[in-house]
Amino acid sequence: MTHSNFLTSFRYAFSGIWHVLRTQRTARIHLSVALVVVILGLGLRLSHIEWAIIALTIALVLVAEAFNTVAETAVDLATAEYHPLAKIAKDVAAGAVLLMAIAAVIVGLLILGPPLWRALLTML
Repeated sequence: MTHSNFLTSFRYAFSGIWHVLRTQRTARIHLSVALVVVILGLGLRLSHIEWAIIALTIALVLVAEAFNTVAETAVDLATAEYHPLAKIAKDVAAGAVLLMAIAAVIVGLLILGPPLWRALLTML
């Protein structure tokens, strides 16, 4: 792969990410929540391991959103008519995002909960 093709690949990838963020409301919501989590994490002075877990969790939620967009777009391209299999594909993709979002909330509570609780108690 030439240098030009390598950079072009990155441009296409960033274009895909931008498409998801521009067109998917839930992706923007997830990104907003991630920003709040990062701000909280900075304030709570998380460890390197905690940051790694938070970063991986945020990435997994956004990747799930991206794959959901892929599934929805591919199904819409394949058929404009209602089909039970198309519904299943879209529902399963959306369900995967929901599962990952629930897991992310649990991770967030486990990592941010105790130091946030301690910080709140010292303020009282």
